[in-house]
Amino acid sequence: MRHLLIAAALLAATPALAQQPPAPVAAAERQTPRQTAEAVAARIRQLYFDPAAAERIAGDLEQAAASGAFDALTDGPDLAAALSARLRPADAHFNVAYDPGAPVARPRPGEGGPAPRPVVRGPNPEARAHYGFRKVEILPGNIGYIDLRQFSNIDFSNADDPARNAADAALAFVADTDAVIFDLRDNGGGAPSMVGYLTSAFTPANAPIYNVFHSREGMESEAPTVFYPTPRLDVPLYVLISARTGSAGEAFPYTLQGARRATIVGEASGGAANPGGVVPVGGGFAVFISQGSPRNPVTGRNWEGSGVQPDEATPWNEALDRAQALALERIVAADAGRRDAAWALEALTASTAPGDLAPYAGTYGEAAVSVSGDGLAIARGRRPPVLLRRLDGDTFTVVGDPSRRYRFSRDASGRVTAFDGLSPNGPGPRTRRTD
Repeated sequence: MRHLLIAAALLAATPALAQQPPAPVAAAERQTPRQTAEAVAARIRQLYFDPAAAERIAGDLEQAAASGAFDALTDGPDLAAALSARLRPADAHFNVAYDPGAPVARPRPGEGGPAPRPVVRGPNPEARAHYGFRKVEILPGNIGYIDLRQFSNIDFSNADDPARNAADAALAFVADTDAVIFDLRDNGGGAPSMVGYLTSAFTPANAPIYNVFHSREGMESEAPTVFYPTPRLDVPLYVLISARTGSAGEAFPYTLQGARRATIVGEASGGAANPGGVVPVGGGFAVFISQGSPRNPVTGRNWEGSGVQPDEATPWNEALDRAQALALERIVAADAGRRDAAWALEALTASTAPGDLAPYAGTYGEAAVSVSGDGLAIARGRRPPVLLRRLDGDTFTVVGDPSRRYRFSRDASGRVTAFDGLSPNGPGPRTRRTD
């Protein structure tokens, strides 16, 4: 259970189930669509975490199969898609996949738990994906940003576990920032062990905030076996979510939101709460079955169906800008002398129209100023041009670096005659117009 909080949407993209072209199933193993549906129902009845719900879901699927709902679907991928669509309203994690290259042996009676991971040839794909950490950087105003695409499993018994090392490296990189943003808008899930470990990096050790998974075998907490040693308990924390955020990607913001430790920004998440694993049903088919259900000790419930609701409802593609603005506002409010953060906030939220930019174009000694799109460009010899966007009046910010500004000067007639480079530490040298 600890290793299997995986969004159903991701299962369709796993190499073992998606990258091989369809091929006929061996004659000895070929099943009719009705037999496949009945085999899926049997596994649901055997393994689904809620026996009463399992009986209801399995019975509905068997009834549909008996009525001939799937008889015409002789193509494996089409049948898998139809079975998934039938099951998913009952649990967002349900997913039936077709892999003609899967082992032909049928599961033994009474066999439980997920199918073993397929053997992967070549480099570890999790390592190639840096254990889910797509990008870690420092945004203007000293804001840490972590783009996390999956929650890889951590083996806490291994002191040199690579997934934990990746998490530690990401957290160390943003350790001196004034706010931290986790971007989970494209995170479909992963392992509870990473969820718990990253949560512990921002909350007190042993805090009673972690989801508890209820299954037929008992209960298991999402609290990590090893807590992050130096949690940042006061740093402002923001988590970005979208409708693509699922499963473990939802557990992280849900736990932090319940603990009142983070501001959730974006759109409601996918609503897939229940963990489980993939089990074979014969004929090249396998089904993801939820074998547990989380319950949060703070809220007394979970996010199944409803999704995690954002604190700051924002279109998903504007969520990062909104979180940055919230963080910068908080930094400036805490320290009015933080000109770097104030400038970053002004550049982020400026809505000044570019206006007529032609009067700025010209030669300024060795520098040439030209109109570029809806802004200006300053070029000096072979150096890459500096792109500018208007902030207000004759003041422009450098695109991509709000800690730099340029202010143009005019003479009594209104003609632009010079520009000054500016930084939070004060003005730079003046460059006069020479044309």
